[in-house]
This record gives sequence, C-alpha cells and structure tokens, in this order.
Amino acid sequence: MAISHLEPVQSLDAPELQLYRTLKRVDEHERAGVLVAANNKVIKRLLASRFTVISALLTPAWLEKLEPQLRARPEPIHVFTAEAALLETITGYQLHQGALAVAKIPSLPDLETLLKNSPRPLLLAAVEGIANAENLGAVVRNCAAFGAHILLIGETSNSPFQRRAVSGSMGTIFEQPILQTENLVATLQSLRARGVRCLAAHPRADAKKLAHADLRGDCCLVFGAEGPGLTAAALAVCDDMVEIPMPSHMNSLNVAVATGIFLYEATRQRS
Repeated sequence: MAISHLEPVQSLDAPELQLYRTLKRVDEHERAGVLVAANNKVIKRLLASRFTVISALLTPAWLEKLEPQLRARPEPIHVFTAEAALLETITGYQLHQGALAVAKIPSLPDLETLLKNSPRPLLLAAVEGIANAENLGAVVRNCAAFGAHILLIGETSNSPFQRRAVSGSMGTIFEQPILQTENLVATLQSLRARGVRCLAAHPRADAKKLAHADLRGDCCLVFGAEGPGLTAAALAVCDDMVEIPMPSHMNSLNVAVATGIFLYEATRQRS
C-alpha cells in the first residue's frame, strides 16, 4: 500500500504542508530538489512515471478518483485531504482543480548516457535564454509530441521543473529526456564533434528556408527567446541558420510555436 498516511488537514501551519504554502517561491523548491504538480492531468502522469512522489494534497473528490493510482505506487505517499476553499487558503492562490502533489526531481543522465540510449538518426532540440516558464513547458511538450530524443536546456533558461513549466508541459516533463547544461555553447560544440549538425532557428536574409533544410540526419535544432533570439556565441557554433518563411512585417514567433513547427518538419521529413 503506497499511501503511508491519509489524514484531513487539521492545521494550516502543519510543517508537512510547507511546500504547498510556498508555491510562489520556486527557488525554495529547486533548492529542496522537489517539484509541484498542480492539476489532475499532470498528477495522473506523475503517478504513472518513475518520479518519486512524496505527498499529495487533494479534495475528497479527487482522492476518490486518484486513490487506485496512489495505492499502486511502490513508495509511501503522505496524502492530505481538504476542501477546495481550504486548499486555496493553504496555497495562496485560486485553484481550478483540487489536486496538488509534490515529487522529487531525479538525477538527470549526462549527455553521453542520453546519446547512447537514443536511436538514430538523432533529433535533438536546445533552448537558450527561455525565462518564461509556460513557454519552456510548452517546448517540453512539443519535444515529447514530436519525438525529440533529448532537450538541452541552456544555463540562461529557467528550470523545466518549476511549477508553471511542469503544468505547461502537461506532465510530459516526466517522460521527455532532458539535459540541463552548465554551458550550452560547449555542449553544442561537443555534439558537432560527434557529427551532429547544429541548426539555429534564426531569421536572417541568408538563412535557409525551413522546407529546404535537410533534417533527416543527426541534428540539433537550437532556439532562443522571442525578441533577443540566440546569442552571438550560440550562433557561432551552429552549422547553419534556418528560418520559417513569413511575411516581411513578421520576423519572429513565440519560441514554443517555432519549436513545434521545426520539430514537425523534422518528423515529416523522416517519415
């Protein structure tokens, strides 16, 4: 039985609820090595994943729905129950669904291990400077949807394990192989040394049109934030620049949208 403790919330100050009272302080969660799943679809994916679940805070209705999955887990899980109004008092913001859970962030494999376990031809994505957690979560979701073997997240991007990023990924963060790099430029150089072509998503007069870029071999698609785009250092280590054809008065797309378009084109060519 995975549910080690099942108890109604008696006090808003209970120390076991600390992580639920600090949902807006994402740095605290990252230092503690945990993530928060904040809606029922994400929690269902969490409970089906290899991630270790620590606790859950649920309305009685959601406990009834999720109890079979909770009891099927191998680890002990502390489950708290409370009505929706009390949950909102604890978390400090309005909940659209009465379900939250806390899980441990696992140790992530290194690049060598990820490459060894990935099929060929490789399809990788990399992001630089993505500060918006929802955008980063949507990028994770696109990578999972279109079969990117690895998502590289540069050191100037937010953590994909922030609550809003986890929600934006719709729980695909629990499935998508990820590498958080300490030096994205060096990682791209390492990929090139292994024969992986690095292609920058970057609108410029001399950039290739996406439909004309060959994405069938080992490649890594590199994306920057809308507005600033990729840094000069990142562009310098890419083999080529590729753009999505758009009218002249449009020069960029939201990074999550652009990632989806590039990855779709790669899977189209490969199929």
